Amino acid sequence: MSLFFRKDKMYAIVDIESTGGISFTDKITEIAIFIHDGEKIVDEFTSLVNPERDIPPFISRLTGITNEMVADAPKFYEIAKQIVEITKDCIFVAHNVGFDYNFLKSEFKALGFNYRRNNLCTIQTSRQLIKGMSSYGLGKLCTELGIKIEGRHRARGDAFATVKVFELLLSKNYEPVFEQLLNIDTYSIKHHPNISKETIDNLDEKTGIYYMHDKNGEIIYVGKSKNIRHRVMSHFAAAQTKKGQLLKNEVSDITYEETGSELVALLLESHEIKKNQPKFNSAQKWGKFRYGIYQFFSPEGYITFSVQRLKDFKKEPVARVYAKSHGLNLLEKALKKYRLCQKLCGLYESRKECFNYLVQECNGACVQKEGVEIYNERARIAIKFFLYENENFFIIEPGRHDQEKSVIHVENGTYQGFGFVDITEGFSAPEQLKEVIKPFEDNKDTARIISSFIRKGKYEKLIKY
Repeated sequence: MSLFFRKDKMYAIVDIESTGGISFTDKITEIAIFIHDGEKIVDEFTSLVNPERDIPPFISRLTGITNEMVADAPKFYEIAKQIVEITKDCIFVAHNVGFDYNFLKSEFKALGFNYRRNNLCTIQTSRQLIKGMSSYGLGKLCTELGIKIEGRHRARGDAFATVKVFELLLSKNYEPVFEQLLNIDTYSIKHHPNISKETIDNLDEKTGIYYMHDKNGEIIYVGKSKNIRHRVMSHFAAAQTKKGQLLKNEVSDITYEETGSELVALLLESHEIKKNQPKFNSAQKWGKFRYGIYQFFSPEGYITFSVQRLKDFKKEPVARVYAKSHGLNLLEKALKKYRLCQKLCGLYESRKECFNYLVQECNGACVQKEGVEIYNERARIAIKFFLYENENFFIIEPGRHDQEKSVIHVENGTYQGFGFVDITEGFSAPEQLKEVIKPFEDNKDTARIISSFIRKGKYEKLIKY
């Protein structure tokens, strides 16, 4: 027994088999649970489960579980109460815990029940406490550790092997590592010293932003996540840095706002950080961008452009891009759209006129045959094009529920704001969509957020007008 063993902890060591690997579409076919008190197994539950669908042949070949075997097995709802009761107040332990835990959460969610347990992964813990293994998958890890698995790819066999791995981990100086890797998903006075249990229990697993408040109600941190609850809980589970510990100690309340859309969450987070200036928020970073399109002026006063590495310039670029080729491609598009000069766009080196002037596709700014202000007016419009490529558009994203969509509006290259539309009433015309938009400030950060989202193709739909 470890010197760090604590009798106030119980562990539910779990393994499930399923019809496939995707928790929100596949179903459980078998489950095994061993309850461990830190010294020995004190209880056990094992059952086949009727998934109410066919088991794919390749899964049957892997697990040995056939459709005939589960035909008379209980359906999940028939054993759900037993699972809740046997794992109550236990830390949920599994080898690759995300797989088993998420499957159970999905099954319970279908029943209208939020199944939540603090959980621990023996793969992650093994990497920390058992160094030098060639693999940390259950089969190969057990082979190297001399642990025999009776019934590989069956729930009870794999769960019992996980028990043996877990007991080996308990024999190490495990407590600091367990505390570091424990995923806190339920209320704990240790991890949430100033926050009520009701506040933690009411955190939603939806996309949006969250606010952390101090004892005076002041906002001290704003964050966004595709799973608000999971992200908030991770703050408390991983408060290892000095800043993280200070935040944890000062938080007295948490509020949140659902957005449905990740893009809306990013935009709203940026707005709220600027508005409230929370003490624990750092400046937004854009480390993934390596190049920028920079604006300069020729001796004659014409606006010129050049694609350069961000690290080589202290000045802010008019647009940030992931690669030089992407920046040059944007310049090529702008050149054609706004009849800009190849030479002034950094795409043609010449002491005289550019090639496009010779073929009458440039108005002659390269040889001062077009007025500076006339040319620069088009160049300034092109700067907005670099950010969005399309000047007037709506981005349609998921809403806060199934009957709703979120709408982000950009007009004349300027971010206008966002809103939500009821899809049961129908929408299509730009004027209809404009009516739901709540205005927000346009700035460099919003421009980068939107342009990055568009370039990655992450949006649901884009409507140009």
